[in-house]
Amino acid sequence: MDNRPIGVYDSGFGGLSVWRELCRLLPHESIIYLGDGKNCPYGGRSREEITAFAKASVQRLVDEGVKMVVVGCNTATTAAISTLRDIWRDMPIVGLEPAVKPACLSTQTGRIAVLATEHSLRSDMFLSTTSRYAEGVEVLKVVGERFVDIVESGKENSAEAYDAVRKVVAPLIGSGIDKIVLGCTHYPFLRPHIEDIVSGRGIDIVDSGAAVARRVEWLLKRYKIAARSDHKAEYRFISFADERYRLSLEQRAKSILDKLLISNY
Repeated sequence: MDNRPIGVYDSGFGGLSVWRELCRLLPHESIIYLGDGKNCPYGGRSREEITAFAKASVQRLVDEGVKMVVVGCNTATTAAISTLRDIWRDMPIVGLEPAVKPACLSTQTGRIAVLATEHSLRSDMFLSTTSRYAEGVEVLKVVGERFVDIVESGKENSAEAYDAVRKVVAPLIGSGIDKIVLGCTHYPFLRPHIEDIVSGRGIDIVDSGAAVARRVEWLLKRYKIAARSDHKAEYRFISFADERYRLSLEQRAKSILDKLLISNY
């Protein structure tokens, strides 16, 4: 048993969609969430820049005493996961990548779309995964223009957000796709808009948050580092941005947690 916290890292608010799934599945695990904030968004940056941000973030979490790190950012995973695992070889590090595999294996039309950042869509990891699982499947690659900025500014429920999502998603209707993969952890916060736009079109939305939580659960058991079943979880939030940003992380997380508690009744 190990009551030390799990560390979760993202460029900003997006990783809270993964944090939510961890809280849902592992209610006894404490979590320290690091939302960079200062350098967000990552999508258009170089691999070298993103790797430097990721290394600094994981080091900060290690300094805080975490037992495991979840890189809750698709872009940081594609750019830096191998480097992070080489540096911290004795600590489990879980990364994210677009849920291309399950989408390709379950498509009925042979055509799917992947919404992600520019960097993720041109990364070696994405191209390798697509090559491995998309034989006979056409994968449409689409950048979620302005999606990250909208979520970071807290406008995901606005008319502006709906218009931005419609501009990206509406052209996919009628293209023959039956799956839309959300390849950035910011994008699930826009999922209600996506679902509304494709409603009745036979298109499923796929993201990897729940699968990542299950992977974390498995690793906790494998390495015998799960928290005690009677441990009271604590959640902390840190950032490289200012205190106002950190408080925003905390407030958003509280809102997510409140909704989880309500849904459990």
